[in-house]
Amino acid sequence: MLLAPATFRRATLDDIPEISRVRLAVNENRLLDPSRVSRQMYEDFLERDGCGWIAQVDGATVAFSYANKLDGSIWALFVDPAHEGKGLAKALLGLATAWLFESGYALITLDTGAGTRADLFYARQGWTRDDASAADVRYTLARPMP
Repeated sequence: MLLAPATFRRATLDDIPEISRVRLAVNENRLLDPSRVSRQMYEDFLERDGCGWIAQVDGATVAFSYANKLDGSIWALFVDPAHEGKGLAKALLGLATAWLFESGYALITLDTGAGTRADLFYARQGWTRDDASAADVRYTLARPMP
């Protein structure tokens, strides 16, 4: 069976409900209190503080990423569990990191839970891992040299 190819594009305000749905659907790094990530936070990262991208399959949003231009970090990267393992996270991470490097950052950071699949994912993508606390780790990625 052939899988439908994914399309990637910048996120818009109209995408926020589906982005939120994906965020709440994940099995790991679950948001115990959904009110902690408000619509206003999504809007701010799209219009003022950063940029976001979505991956769609058959017109449905199945993954997203957000880059924070205020501090040069990856604010979010999530994939709907039904679409994991298809390279969506890697592609979205590439879009977000390229945008931050193009915005002038020489070093990008992100935080994630220690011992999670995300922890392993970022290590496999070539990011440098630093322990932030017992529960969290910080990753950094330096801009590639020309």
